[in-house]
Amino acid sequence: MNFLKNIFNKSDAPIQSNKDFWNWFIKNEKSFFETVKAHADIEKEFFDKISPKLAQLKDGFFFLTGMLDDNTAELVLTADGTVKNFVFVEQLVNDAPEIKGWKFTALKPPIEIDKFAINMYDYHFKTENMHFYANDNPYQPDEIDITVVHDDLNQDNEKEISNGVFIFLDNYLGELNFATMIDNIVIIGKDKVEKELVPISKLKAFLTWREKEFIEKYEGMRHNTDNDEYGSFEAETEDGQPFLAMLNMGLLSWDAKASHPWMMAIEIKYDGRQNSGLPDQQTFQLLNEMEDELMARLSPADGYLNVGRETGDGLRVIYFACKEFRKPSKAVHDIEKAYAGRLNISYEIYKDKYWRSLARYES
Repeated sequence: MNFLKNIFNKSDAPIQSNKDFWNWFIKNEKSFFETVKAHADIEKEFFDKISPKLAQLKDGFFFLTGMLDDNTAELVLTADGTVKNFVFVEQLVNDAPEIKGWKFTALKPPIEIDKFAINMYDYHFKTENMHFYANDNPYQPDEIDITVVHDDLNQDNEKEISNGVFIFLDNYLGELNFATMIDNIVIIGKDKVEKELVPISKLKAFLTWREKEFIEKYEGMRHNTDNDEYGSFEAETEDGQPFLAMLNMGLLSWDAKASHPWMMAIEIKYDGRQNSGLPDQQTFQLLNEMEDELMARLSPADGYLNVGRETGDGLRVIYFACKEFRKPSKAVHDIEKAYAGRLNISYEIYKDKYWRSLARYES
């Protein structure tokens, strides 16, 4: 399972749906199987053929392939840790047909810790030389903040060791768990240890326990925004142009922010050169129309909170705090396609349990 390939090439063949892709794959699966099994010309005979087909579905797909056993090839589709693409990888694998001799897996799965070790940069990453401990913050009790200790880390190799630790954890926990179960990681050497060390082999059980606690505490919690107060903010950019913000102050003072731990930031670029960096009337109406459509798809009752927006310097940013990341990813992707050619939309989804990205607006 050591072939990782970015999906970025173009192809003339029209692949417009998951079904189209799998129909194409079925026609080629026998030759693909032989290529993977023989481990020969895999770049030319597999990567270069599958890559452009997947690219037509959506950018941001990666994959790994290899033989699961003598009779089964495995294709692991992965988002390489990009949370907003997880749902599309999962959907594609869910739509996969049963094909004899093939196994399709969504996102890199966890590996039993006693079955692997990583060697990188002439350093070893394994259970014997890695430990961890949890960091507790009484003001942010729901944050999963851990310190990972590698025996060989020092000032000279900090970058290399840190990269290796992240790759180790991605394999040990699996892509989904590594991206979603930890809020913050600090990597240190033995000389910086401040608490009792816990074997790295116990990290998965610790994270599972903390996640269970979190779900029990916040399951079903919602915020009714009907009577919330909103605050307007005005400032100037470094160029002296106006910068405007409108925030839901009721949400910013809410004491259960952690119940909606995923922050989605939607960026819409526009031409503000003729209006001091602000949108003209036509663009302003289009921006509001798009936001209204998004709010119709992502309602507070379902766990999606429109916290506010910023406008200035040719950019509007809309912030949603979400209970989970899958539905928002699909909703904004659909909006992107619906407004293609009219609005330049992009977005990111990231873990932000205490909404630090908006702390500058809190009183």
